[in-house]
Amino acid sequence: MTQIDSLPLFPLSDVVLLPEVSVPLYIFEPRYRQMTRDALAGAQQIGMVTVRPDSLAEIAGNPPIFDVGCVGRIAHAQERPDGTFQIMLLGESRFRILEEDAPRADQLYRTARVELLRERAPQTADERAAMQKSRQELLVLLERLVRGVGSTEDPQEVVDTFARLESPRLVNALTQSIDFSPIERQQLLEAESITGRFEIMGDLLRFRLAEIGAGESGTTHLPN
Repeated sequence: MTQIDSLPLFPLSDVVLLPEVSVPLYIFEPRYRQMTRDALAGAQQIGMVTVRPDSLAEIAGNPPIFDVGCVGRIAHAQERPDGTFQIMLLGESRFRILEEDAPRADQLYRTARVELLRERAPQTADERAAMQKSRQELLVLLERLVRGVGSTEDPQEVVDTFARLESPRLVNALTQSIDFSPIERQQLLEAESITGRFEIMGDLLRFRLAEIGAGESGTTHLPN
């Protein structure tokens, strides 16, 4: 079991990071400016975690968070004259919080001891076939969704762009690209296998298609 003894935690209500996906972040709170400086001087890693939806009113303090998050490496950082930062965070590995550290007097942000979680890939021929089937179904659902929301982008071009990605990166990139709620993205992050993440993604896309009236028949009815 691989662990990080003291990983800085960055709790947000609306960002869920996944492996191999990057997100731009604007760092302005004093505690997270300190966190960014410390990370840049050290391992350049930050643990992205999601605030529990029933605790959003506490976000200015130390709100309860989900146990599973994603380690992000600071791929780029620019400090502004006012001390704020623009950073690009690249997801590296999922983790589970084992224990939060006791706060230090000179440290404004939270840290924790975490266990890194492996991305379980298909092991057998049946599992590989199941993932390939889920992958193809997902691309069909994606095309229906692009058509259903009335996007100006060509649906086939969108599908072709995602189809070029390897399966783990495909499902993770879709998680970031589609306007899912934070709790839906957290559900995807917590999936224990790539195949499981494909299955959850498929269910979420079917639900979204049902909402906009673009289901299995292939007909498209845009919402009023």
